[in-house]
Amino acid sequence: MATEGRLRIKTLVMVCVMVVCANAGDLMLKRAMLRIGRVELSAAGLQHAFRMTVTSGTLWVGIFFLCGFMLSYMTVLSWADYSYVMPAGAFGYALLTFFAVVFLHEAVSPRRWVGVALICVGVLLVGQTKPRTTAVTREALA
Repeated sequence: MATEGRLRIKTLVMVCVMVVCANAGDLMLKRAMLRIGRVELSAAGLQHAFRMTVTSGTLWVGIFFLCGFMLSYMTVLSWADYSYVMPAGAFGYALLTFFAVVFLHEAVSPRRWVGVALICVGVLLVGQTKPRTTAVTREALA
């Protein structure tokens, strides 16, 4: 039972790291693309967009956070069920919607907020279950 409790805690911590990294990375990418502007689908437009993105510090910070997301995501998937990690990580969508309003000044309709609330309820339901429901055997790892 103590092992199950430790698994739940370390899984929730890593899911939180995953959510923070994903949200920070997505916000940085959006902020960078707002500064870069509209990308035109022409040779000159793509060349300009490429030059602007490669030299954007904000974009590189976003990529750094998204790499942190990927590392934490792979780590947590190594010890918890996919059916637990993905819904628990969906809380990031709710957080990202809130951050879009606060930091990017986006307007979010009441219908979207209802969807966000439903996501939060789903995350709470999934969070009440065990992170791993299947036994890992040596044969499965080979």
